[in-house]
Amino acid sequence: MKVAEKHFRTIWPDVRCKFVEIIDQTKLPFTFEVVRINNLEQMVSAIKTMQVRGAPLIGAAAAYGMALAMLQDDSDDYVQQIGQELMSTRPTAVNLQWAVNRMQTRLLAVKTLRNLTAWREAAAIAEEDVTQNQAIGQHGFELIKKLYKNKTFNILTHCNAGWLATVDFGTALAPIYTAHDAGLDIHVWVGETRPRNQGANLTAWELTQHGVPHTVITDNAGGHLMQQGKVDMVLVGADRVTSKGDVCNKIGTYLKALSAFDNNIPFYAAVPSPTIDRTISNAREIEIEHRHSDEVAFMQGLAENNKEQKIRVIPADSKAANPAFDVTPARLVTGIVTEQGVFEPQHLLTLI
Repeated sequence: MKVAEKHFRTIWPDVRCKFVEIIDQTKLPFTFEVVRINNLEQMVSAIKTMQVRGAPLIGAAAAYGMALAMLQDDSDDYVQQIGQELMSTRPTAVNLQWAVNRMQTRLLAVKTLRNLTAWREAAAIAEEDVTQNQAIGQHGFELIKKLYKNKTFNILTHCNAGWLATVDFGTALAPIYTAHDAGLDIHVWVGETRPRNQGANLTAWELTQHGVPHTVITDNAGGHLMQQGKVDMVLVGADRVTSKGDVCNKIGTYLKALSAFDNNIPFYAAVPSPTIDRTISNAREIEIEHRHSDEVAFMQGLAENNKEQKIRVIPADSKAANPAFDVTPARLVTGIVTEQGVFEPQHLLTLI
């Protein structure tokens, strides 16, 4: 996608395969900054601190992290060790485990040139993500066209499932970009997505860069807008989808799905196939990441003097809980948009 008319991906390797560069998402929307990742330790930190985030991007980042690690040690034991280290960084996003397992299988299958093999496999994972997301954009666009009534089409989204959450193009935002570029009158309601504000900070920034009309709303405004007939579709991404079609996504998604169901509004999740966990049918088996309470207790933004400022928003003696994800049961999901088409949850097994 483009930033100030220049094309960027969220992650890319040095041409000599000595380091990786990323867009530091913790700086957005106020500062666009590219950061160099030189080793495994820095990539682990980037994933933990959410300099890179979004299930597909985390998978690609982990793959490149393993490639960086091969510059230090390419032994069998080290391949196993770094895999466990990377998988512990963000436990909910299944793409992370999928990418690490794929890299380990590929690396342990060869005895020589593991360094070269690692970089090639990481690049393949990244390229596949881009191709999958482009296809999601097309299938989602066809879905939007079927629902389009030749007037402003209002889509409500949650968190950030755009190109910043992937290597490029995005998942839930890919159909929106495709529809907008095709000339459809698209407007996006952007849920702020507390506590880290990925909607207000990242999705709104992306849509601004692409010129897509949008309005940022508080997370609790979604149900009201649906009651008022101002939402035509809810379209979100996911960090993991069970084989039965339950959608695990950023905390607050479940509430959006309940409101959509109550108001007879279609609710779709857009995911590439690596986000579908073939090993889990019971959503209760998904490990929900619990992040630090400071993300709830503090907010960061731009002060009147145009300097970034971090402020406390709850009493100093109050405790805060910070579950990062929730699960939307398949019964509330109208369909799941993948690179292979749009599937009703009960038919997801035909994909996998």
